[in-house]
Amino acid sequence: MSEGPIHSMTPAVALEEGERVIESFRPDRATHWRDHAWLAAGAMALGMVVLWLMGNPHVWTGAVGGLAAIAVRAFYVASDELTARWDLTDRRLLGPQGRAVRLSEIVTVRGLGSAVQVVTATGDKHLIKYQPDRARIEARLRAAAERA
Repeated sequence: MSEGPIHSMTPAVALEEGERVIESFRPDRATHWRDHAWLAAGAMALGMVVLWLMGNPHVWTGAVGGLAAIAVRAFYVASDELTARWDLTDRRLLGPQGRAVRLSEIVTVRGLGSAVQVVTATGDKHLIKYQPDRARIEARLRAAAERA
């Protein structure tokens, strides 16, 4: 079975006549694992607090459950998320699963953890996840949107 454009984690939208890719943004493996380590720490603490508040004498099991849940998630999403790619062209931002945003439609670019969120004039929101230098990508996208 071949992978169609709806399932592709790389841009599957054809470039327009004369359009060129300026830069590509790929997720960073170390950033992915660091983010999930922080999520695991939070889930472990939350699990222990909830069990403590409930009066459970085995508070430590909250840490085990939190770690297990986030570890399963980290391994499960890694195969897709670490293959995602976003391409910035001179006209559009092209992303996985057929996403294509005209630079002139971008109204907001903001950081969320290690991700960059792009919001369009119609309210569509896109996340460029696990970026090691989020601030640089934010600045790059803002500059490209302002030029459009």
